[in-house]
Amino acid sequence: MARRMICRAAEVPENGLKECEVEGGLKLLVANAGGEFFGFQAICPHQEVPLCEGLFDGSTLTCHMHLWQWDVRTGAPLGIAEAPLQRYPLERQGDALYLGGDNTAIDVGELFNGLDASFLEKLAGLAKRENHQAGAVLYRPGEPAEDFFVLDSGRIEFLIGRGERAAPGGFMLNKGEVFGWAALLEGTPARIASARALENSVVLRINGKGALKLLESDLASGYLAMRRLAGLVARFLAAGAR
Repeated sequence: MARRMICRAAEVPENGLKECEVEGGLKLLVANAGGEFFGFQAICPHQEVPLCEGLFDGSTLTCHMHLWQWDVRTGAPLGIAEAPLQRYPLERQGDALYLGGDNTAIDVGELFNGLDASFLEKLAGLAKRENHQAGAVLYRPGEPAEDFFVLDSGRIEFLIGRGERAAPGGFMLNKGEVFGWAALLEGTPARIASARALENSVVLRINGKGALKLLESDLASGYLAMRRLAGLVARFLAAGAR
């Protein structure tokens, strides 16, 4: 697979920030820390605030809205911040910065990014890799919600609701994004949405009950993942209601 260029290194000032959009629609924040470049999610994990508008001293990134802070080399939370930043590996060739390929789909996604390595390894052990052709429907509203999915490659359209009540145009998911999350919610035995492959796609299928047992066995990882899940569900439902 061809590497995806992010930007030119010269476009990111020293000890400065730049928001970039990669082919496929993925938006990244690129930070230049004394000539070293680091890539992170473009939006603050606390609220929908662009991190490129934040403060950066070459070491610490601060969201200007509520002063959450992170170590720019690792994405680890500092001070009052309660969640790490999703980090993306970068590769430099000459003056060009490319999106690297070291992270797995589970590592990249908002839900599990930055969690304990042993937990992620166990979760990956539950995953079953599936290939879906363009146009394939992975599930429909009303079907049993036993598994959830993590997008590895391709494009998935995620629609909340039925018929005329479905979100117009749906949501286009990026690598690492979780869908089918009803399998992780108690009291939601059936699907409340549908998912369709817009192009040939690869997904990781993970049993919901098995994942919940893992989350219960690691309280720190479980708390953070379920807190993120609550925010994820709220965002999708709010957007679908508009």
